[in-house]
Amino acid sequence: MKKNSKNTFITTLLFVLVSLNLFAQQAVEQEISMADQMRADGKIWVVFAVISVIFVGIIAFLVNIDRKVSKLEKQAKK
Repeated sequence: MKKNSKNTFITTLLFVLVSLNLFAQQAVEQEISMADQMRADGKIWVVFAVISVIFVGIIAFLVNIDRKVSKLEKQAKK
């Protein structure tokens, strides 16, 4: 094994071992209780509506860009 690849392997192994103790999320029970509370309050539908509007907006934007690119491609061929 070359010296450079050996150092890379050791560094990667060190990062993996150090990261095993890190937790970026809270306990699952807290997340579930929050979702249950939002469902009980009816706020989950507001979240769903906002995400849906954002998704539809992104799709409309992409379709618009595709039409413009297609038009420019047709003009470039002539």
